[in-house]
Amino acid sequence: MSDPLSCPEFLQNPYPFYDELRAAAPVQQVKTGSGGRPSYLVTGYAEAKAAFGEPGLSKDTARFFAGRSSGRNLHPAVAHTMLATDPPEHTRLRRLVTKAFTTGAVTRLRPYIQHTVDRLLDALPKDGEADLVAGLAIPLPVTVICQMLGVPEADRAQVRTWSNDLFAAGQPQRIDTASHAVAGYMTGLIEDKRRAPDGSLLYDLIAAREDGEQLGEDELVSLAVLLLVAGHETTTNFIGNAVLALLQHPELLDRARTQPGRLSSMLHELLRYDSPVGIATFRYTTRPITVGETEIPAGVPVLISPGAANRDPAQYPAPDRPDAERDARVHLAFGHGIHRCLGAPLALAEAEIALRALLIRFPALRLAVAAEELRWRRTRLMRGLESLRVFTR
Repeated sequence: MSDPLSCPEFLQNPYPFYDELRAAAPVQQVKTGSGGRPSYLVTGYAEAKAAFGEPGLSKDTARFFAGRSSGRNLHPAVAHTMLATDPPEHTRLRRLVTKAFTTGAVTRLRPYIQHTVDRLLDALPKDGEADLVAGLAIPLPVTVICQMLGVPEADRAQVRTWSNDLFAAGQPQRIDTASHAVAGYMTGLIEDKRRAPDGSLLYDLIAAREDGEQLGEDELVSLAVLLLVAGHETTTNFIGNAVLALLQHPELLDRARTQPGRLSSMLHELLRYDSPVGIATFRYTTRPITVGETEIPAGVPVLISPGAANRDPAQYPAPDRPDAERDARVHLAFGHGIHRCLGAPLALAEAEIALRALLIRFPALRLAVAAEELRWRRTRLMRGLESLRVFTR
């Protein structure tokens, strides 16, 4: 079939497309990209969970594309991050950064997150119209991850622009240019940290040793870029999507306002309902595998869709309606298995603090535009709003 993920209607609302594809087969071959390259798309929950843990699926993009000319000029630090590795390389790299995102580490960050949220909300108009994507969802996570990495405040706006450009669907030159810019910046920042240690996460990585092994220069740059991008892109979408879902479902909004203690558990349902990651990053088969009832040959790309899986009626009754009473903790918005998002505790903390403060500060918050006027980012990987206009009173 032709590429079902290329039309503008899909980017605006992918869920009817996911439903149609899943109803036909929860795992099926589709054509993706301008060249119509055959790939397998996984849209069922059970199948997606199994695929995330399938050892016959590799994320080693360098091996897959070896000897193939893509015509691209993507910087190696962006093309070959920890996300694009398999064990044992992935295991070693992940072990070196995991401690920065443990529950305990995130708990110590909560006062800084709260301070940042309060400062951002102070800047919003008290009686007027505001864009919660530009005013809260974007600056909060990028400020937090830049603080963790030790990025100077004067550089953070530019760093955020480069990171956003890396997801510019259909604009390969823009993506490639941004990849070199952000990698070059991180190379310079690493040198700055070597000359003047500051206790940042980036310096910790420079000094880190695990079983007597230190990170190489290319690995340091790659991890720095990955932490920067992954540390805020998905959280930005998470916060924006969650606020929109609350504003569009009054019963959910009322529950969040009147029972703020329930908000942390509700976040999982909000993640399930509108996952910030629509389609997970690239995987391919290293040998023939079977996912669900579908046999997939060796050497072909496999696209796993958390966005589709989280709306699978076989897993979640009435999946197109957010339910505050639903236990959605097994959602796949953060992935599953060895590649599950290591920043999940930080994302949950940022969203919880931001939403709680937002609803207290602006009890009359409401949408300033009709739902059909909302515009979504033009990327298959991410599911996030370009803007979210609201009235604060």
